[in-house]
Amino acid sequence: MAEHSAPPIDQLSAVTLNDDASTYKSLKAEFSDRVPIRTIVCRPDGGSGLAGQKVRVGGWVKTGRKADKDAFAFLELNDGSCPQNLQVIIEAAVADLGQIVPTGTCVVVDGVFKLPPPDKHQKIELRAEAVVHVGLVDPARYPLPKTKLTLEFLRDVVHLRPRTNTISAVARIRNALAYATHTFFNKHGFLYIHTPIVTTSDCEGAGEMFQVTTLLSEAERLEKELIKNPPPSEAEVDEARKIVKEKGEAVSNLKASKASKQEIGASVLELKQAKENVARLEERAKLKPGIPEKDGKVDYGRDFFARQAFLTVSGQLQVETYACALSSVYTFGPTFRAENSHTSRHLAEFWMVEPEIAFADLQDDMNCAEAYVRFLCQWLLDNCLDDMKFMADKYDRTCIDRLKLVSSTPFVRTSYTEAIEILEEAIKKGKEFENKVEWGIDLASEHERYLTEVVFKKPVIVYNYPKGIKAFYMRLNDDSKTVAAMDVLVPKVGELIGGSQREERFEVIRDRIKEVGLPLEPYEWYLDLRRYGTVKHSGFGLGFERMLLFATGIDNIRDVIPFPRYPGRADL
Repeated sequence: MAEHSAPPIDQLSAVTLNDDASTYKSLKAEFSDRVPIRTIVCRPDGGSGLAGQKVRVGGWVKTGRKADKDAFAFLELNDGSCPQNLQVIIEAAVADLGQIVPTGTCVVVDGVFKLPPPDKHQKIELRAEAVVHVGLVDPARYPLPKTKLTLEFLRDVVHLRPRTNTISAVARIRNALAYATHTFFNKHGFLYIHTPIVTTSDCEGAGEMFQVTTLLSEAERLEKELIKNPPPSEAEVDEARKIVKEKGEAVSNLKASKASKQEIGASVLELKQAKENVARLEERAKLKPGIPEKDGKVDYGRDFFARQAFLTVSGQLQVETYACALSSVYTFGPTFRAENSHTSRHLAEFWMVEPEIAFADLQDDMNCAEAYVRFLCQWLLDNCLDDMKFMADKYDRTCIDRLKLVSSTPFVRTSYTEAIEILEEAIKKGKEFENKVEWGIDLASEHERYLTEVVFKKPVIVYNYPKGIKAFYMRLNDDSKTVAAMDVLVPKVGELIGGSQREERFEVIRDRIKEVGLPLEPYEWYLDLRRYGTVKHSGFGLGFERMLLFATGIDNIRDVIPFPRYPGRADL
């Protein structure tokens, strides 16, 4: 992972002002001639210790206003490095104030840090000596005015919404969680494996997959070509065959008359060219507009990959191949689901973190999942507290307490059967659920949240689910009714992680594939992992956006991914 360009805050507080050049160098962004605002306002002293220092800063105007009869302007400048703004004061003699005060304007300013009056909330402000750059904005057309904007509105300006306080905070939190993910798994000896986005396997067996094909574009191209250059008629093909016959007879006659090699050679060449022409015409005569078919079905043998292909719904099956050789691995990447759902919890494109551990059973799997989630929560408390405070102030006042709870509290572990009994007991006492409760159901979100928010008031791991509601690759328990599966449930979102011990017994998993109605042929490679050197192994998947929902308290999953894809929308 790349290191942050800005030095740690505790190092910044130790900067002295004896040497302006060395001070500026220690504050400056490594690959940009400016000082990130984070290195100024996030110091323990709020930046006051930098008074008198000359710097260059750049950012976008959050708010700007003229003052003292347009003699100067106050700008609240933000560069995305932190939630806080830097106040910049620019006199009319330095720049055209009308150009720099509109919200959204980009400015780069050289100036000197000054201490503000004692009654001001900011600890430091910048007095501009020169404006180096102005990226103009037409206030009448800029889509992000200073007024409060809803997250729903911002989805319509997805290319500009990172400039808002909320989306920039989410971006920094998301970055922190991604960094924490790689840190955790590297710390514990896992290797990061890049699994394919294009796959021929359906991990979930759900069938809700995006298909990858060139048949449609090829059909459109062929249709246009056939209009422009129609295929030969049967008469034209027959005429070409007649010429081949004539050329063949000519060669025979020349050989019979003992003609020269040169004459025979020339005639043979003409025959070859005539045959090639027939082959071309016959091939073109077969061309027909539309999708190619074979035996009444789409002929995927003529597709790009010579078989059906899809966008992956999970990298799990593929990463298992590396777990069965490298022991501890994980994949972290985009996954796709063609589910026509418009709920606040579903996306068509989302990210999954999927570790896989060889020589590990269900208990090991649960231990890893719990340690990982607690690590993520503590990482945000240690490294992203300013953004979390923003989320607590604007969206969910309990989000920081929730992180503290999860990071410091051992998770409850209960079997699926016990969880159903708890829910049934709650119903007897008057609790009403929208979804039916009985053994064999897939727990709904309301059931999961009731367990974690009401009953246990802490994270819960539910394990040993009925085999009928889980995937074919999960290990069958000795009771033949349940599988060694587990889900991690947390407050706010319910299920955060789903995992299992994988079925390592060849005959059992072969029969399970048949039992759920999947063809064996696409999974022969997967069965090979059991044929040759099979090993006990386990793994899980964490929905990265769900972790964002849990951490931030934001309600809609479309607001915690940079470029949301859902039915009807795929902007940019």
